[in-house]
Amino acid sequence: MPPFDPSKLQVKNKMPAAVQITAEQILRDAVEWQTKEVKTTKQTIADEEELNFYKAQKRKDFEDTLRRQRHHIGTWIKYAVWEANQQEFRRARSIFERALLVDPNNPSLWLRYIETEMKNKNINSARNLFDRVVCLLPRIDQFWFKYAHFEELLGNYAGARSIYERWMEWNPEDKAWMLYIKFEERCGEVDRCRSIFNRYIENRPSCMSFLKLVKFEEKYKKTSRARSAFVKCVEVLDPELLDEDFFIKFANFEQRHNNIEGANSVYEQGLKLLDKSKSEKLYDSFISFQKQFKNEYIDDLISVKKRNEYEDDIALNPDNYDTWFNYIKLEESILENMLKTCSDDKLGAQKDRIVQVYERAIANLPKDNNRKLWRRYSYLWIFYAFFSELQLDSKERAEEIYLKSLQILPRDFSKIYIYLSQLYLRMGDLKKMRSVMGNAIGLCKKEKIFETYSDIELKLGNIDRCRIIFTKYVEIYPYNYKSWLAYINFELLLNEINRVRKLCEYAIEMEQMNNPEAIWNKYISIEKNYSYSNVIALYKKLLQKTQHIKIYKEYSKYEYENGNNENGREVIEEGINLYKDSSVERSKLLYHLVDMEKKYGNEQTVQNAKKRLPKKILRKRKLENDQEVDDIIYVFPDDKTNTKILENALKWKKQQK
Repeated sequence: MPPFDPSKLQVKNKMPAAVQITAEQILRDAVEWQTKEVKTTKQTIADEEELNFYKAQKRKDFEDTLRRQRHHIGTWIKYAVWEANQQEFRRARSIFERALLVDPNNPSLWLRYIETEMKNKNINSARNLFDRVVCLLPRIDQFWFKYAHFEELLGNYAGARSIYERWMEWNPEDKAWMLYIKFEERCGEVDRCRSIFNRYIENRPSCMSFLKLVKFEEKYKKTSRARSAFVKCVEVLDPELLDEDFFIKFANFEQRHNNIEGANSVYEQGLKLLDKSKSEKLYDSFISFQKQFKNEYIDDLISVKKRNEYEDDIALNPDNYDTWFNYIKLEESILENMLKTCSDDKLGAQKDRIVQVYERAIANLPKDNNRKLWRRYSYLWIFYAFFSELQLDSKERAEEIYLKSLQILPRDFSKIYIYLSQLYLRMGDLKKMRSVMGNAIGLCKKEKIFETYSDIELKLGNIDRCRIIFTKYVEIYPYNYKSWLAYINFELLLNEINRVRKLCEYAIEMEQMNNPEAIWNKYISIEKNYSYSNVIALYKKLLQKTQHIKIYKEYSKYEYENGNNENGREVIEEGINLYKDSSVERSKLLYHLVDMEKKYGNEQTVQNAKKRLPKKILRKRKLENDQEVDDIIYVFPDDKTNTKILENALKWKKQQK
């Protein structure tokens, strides 16, 4: 017979089939076949001979699988469990033992072996297996626990106890010790529980173990034993092993038993032993404890403790101004609490203490020229002056402090001048106030000085003095737009429009002005409220200095808003002609024209504007490294050359399709 040759086949009927098969239909059929459950054939065993044949065949399958995958423990377990289900226990044990020869340290294998024996009530076999596995794998707690629980279920409490004792010789985890204690507790042996707890604490000393002992003693209402457990924990453990949660629970224990003094001493001991970074939660709990059981004795203890801490920190680093601020804040908070209850003598003593702290603090000048450090140091003088004026009720003392600080602090710290001038203002001494601000202008020359001084004189109604101050401000900062704006806003407040115009004219003529846009915007916004022609003149003048697209847009918008649509169009056309070679700016102006026509024009002008909008064409460009980059080209209908390019591009695109 000649071989089959596919090339000689000829299709007789080349018409399309009546029913077309799609990829979707093929996938749907495949999924439907997958979801159908494969029905296994049911095998009915009629007699013992067929049963033996079935068993032999099953054993052969298992043995063949094990020869291929000897180290697959799951197959061994299935094989052994199947034999056990057939009541063939000798065979099942043999299979388990063969599996243990393959992997003797597999916990899952031992567990299924033991569970199989227990399930079939082979007590002694299970006990023997437990003995073997706890000797082989003593660090796996699961076998110890199951062994002990197994004996407990059988009522063999002595055997269970001996198992626990063997387990404890390995010094297991905390959970194992607690399981032993719970077992003795179920047996009603409370004294044995205490002896186990003692061994547990000796072998695994920690806050957790001591707290469990406390909980146990509290359960049996042995308060003294629970307290001694807390105390022993503090004595035995190193301070590094103690944590704030332990002291909080100790203090709460004392509170529950109405020992407030004891709770207070616990909090103090905890705050003393623990680092500050590790005792934030303890300190918050101490504060809440204070609020609940507050008395003068506790307040004094806390104050003394914190005061000593600050003194120690200052002795180590006297230039740490944060510590000085915290120290002062502590003393002032004590004074605030004393105002309600204490006598005048005690209040006076506390005020003297605060003054001493301030004097000691300001005596520690910064040792380098770090400006940030000097600024921090200056606030000590400021707060000292505030305290003298408000708490000591002595404006004269506050004046002395400010004047002394001016001799020590750098001259360009404006806050001291400002606070001193405000103090003189409260004292009613305008002459000294003006003298201080005059010195500040001469020495400090900060912008804040001019603003504060002018604000004070304005509130006093001295308009001429304000003008002198603003004139000086502009003289010192001629190229700072803020000085000019401050002067302009002042004259605008007085409705002196002619002065405002002159100031604006002077300001816009400054070639070296920083941020001149702010001056122009202010000038134009002012003129919009007064004169249309002046606004137009300003826009034209501004366009002579700079032809930014933003100016054309604002100029044209102003014309449209005032009903001069034709003028607005001319402004936009001027910008379009200027940016004829810049496609992006030109397109922005055309879109702006469309927006203006939509708001202020009619349908015809809107359509005319839209016809001029550019079309974007994506063009690929090759770089030197042969990579292609997409460039966007704007094609404007107004440009005839570009229109031809667009038409050719569209024709080419149609041909490609």
